[in-house]
Amino acid sequence: MKHLSALALAAALAGPLAADEIWVTNERDDTISVIDIETLEVVRTIQVGERPRGITFSHDYKVVYICASDSDAVQVMDPASGEILHDLPSGEDPEQFVLHPDNRHLYIANEDDAITTVVDTETRRVIAQIDVGIEPEGMAVSPDGTIAITTSETTNMAHWIDTATQKLFANTLVDSRPRHAEFTEDGTELWVSSEIGGTVTVFDVATQTEKAKIAFEIDGMHPDRIQPVGFEFAAGENHAFVALGPSNHLAVVNMKTYEVEDYILVGRRVWHMAFNADKSLLFTTNGISGDVTVVDVAKRRGIKTIEVGRFPWGAAFRPTN
Repeated sequence: MKHLSALALAAALAGPLAADEIWVTNERDDTISVIDIETLEVVRTIQVGERPRGITFSHDYKVVYICASDSDAVQVMDPASGEILHDLPSGEDPEQFVLHPDNRHLYIANEDDAITTVVDTETRRVIAQIDVGIEPEGMAVSPDGTIAITTSETTNMAHWIDTATQKLFANTLVDSRPRHAEFTEDGTELWVSSEIGGTVTVFDVATQTEKAKIAFEIDGMHPDRIQPVGFEFAAGENHAFVALGPSNHLAVVNMKTYEVEDYILVGRRVWHMAFNADKSLLFTTNGISGDVTVVDVAKRRGIKTIEVGRFPWGAAFRPTN
């Protein structure tokens, strides 16, 4: 018998490596479903606070933050054990949030209070509360950390926050009921979806001016059912995948021309989504059907449906190795 090297022996004793995961918040069950990306099955269900929505991991993946909207808290969990470590002061009805690149400051949209709350996750203290528009929801932060964005659903604006001063420096109009916001990787563009307006607006970050507006049209589908909500940028940022709510489709948008290239059928009332590590698979949360659609990005089609809890809403990727 050949002798095993020290590394090989250690690997053999450690057993098989754990697969990466997708974590999904279930609004109606007050749970998180953890999906194994290798088997495409739910491997854990974790109880959390009331009406979990937004979910994000720390940049080192040591903790996971969960917006427990009806518990008026952001819960901090150890993802390995599933134990709630503590709650952060979040303001009322936290819905979405974004973690600053410094891995320390959390920007939280408080829907009922028309404010954005900034929390220091190390001291567990609120360091700022910023007045924004009515019903804030979407949150984004620029790659360099200098700008945070809050979208307000009733005011129909994107609010631009200087993270050095924690003050607004611009407000820009978008179409009705903005839901989600994302900066491109190079920080030059901000994308904002408008659910009732049925559009995605692209802003030039340097000037805060509108650069493009993307509309959607599905054959045989009434426009009222085409409601853009969450979206994600594919590898290389050549394409964006946009969840279109009760139309039960994703749109595939060319990020250079801003044209819609394709539509992909998924589950009922698709909300948000998360990619796997290499962005070859996309996992969508389908609120009404209570499941997740796994989309093959290259083939642009769903390849599996995974049953989760009731009203899945948020999704986040977790590497385990």
